[in-house]
Amino acid sequence: MDVLGIALLDYVKGLTKEDIKTFSDLGGWDKLPLDYLFRSFDQMPLIEQKALELSRGRILDIGCGAGSHSLYLQSVGKEVLALDNSKGAVEVCKHRGLENVILADINSFNPDHTFDTLLLLMNGIGLAGTLKSLPDFLLKLKELIKPDGQILLDSSDVVYMFEEDQDGGYWIDASKGYYGETQFQLHYHKMKSETFPWLYIDFESLKEIADECGFHAELLQEGEHYDYLSRLTLKTDRV
Repeated sequence: MDVLGIALLDYVKGLTKEDIKTFSDLGGWDKLPLDYLFRSFDQMPLIEQKALELSRGRILDIGCGAGSHSLYLQSVGKEVLALDNSKGAVEVCKHRGLENVILADINSFNPDHTFDTLLLLMNGIGLAGTLKSLPDFLLKLKELIKPDGQILLDSSDVVYMFEEDQDGGYWIDASKGYYGETQFQLHYHKMKSETFPWLYIDFESLKEIADECGFHAELLQEGEHYDYLSRLTLKTDRV
């Protein structure tokens, strides 16, 4: 069930004031305010603003949602293609005036050209699902960028959600896998999505895996809530 898409469509039609509720085995119940997904550039976190300002050339906005990032890029004359696997989200993007939007799953997306910039905002790297599947996800993204292209992504180090010990470390049960892996479910009215895996990754782990996949990872900016913006570029053979 396209819970996200249905909620977004209801919002643009003025049919609801109810937010999406989320549940994860990492943080329990939370909510995703629908109006936040329709925010303007000035309302975006500084990390997102910086990512949009750094976007160049032919841009692919992966997991575009309601299209706010792509709409900004379009408004300043940049060439952007927005992609989402939610039919409702794509319909909302078109309703809002986004010119280039496609309904597709990034894992099976095979365009006839490559991109200068891939955008993965609002923890878009979480689409990888798990730490184990992150290398395959990055290799898929590698197929989509030009040799001098870039991937701009944000994520969060969620270690702060665990209990701190006397030495300043954290109590983490390593037997349960990487601490940033979680299972999510979306709830809206009486509907609920299937449970799906989502990944939050600390920068050092991202950097290590990116290196193994042939990328150089830069830490561009840190946010106020353990979040950060990173840029991945393809490594070259030049010294």
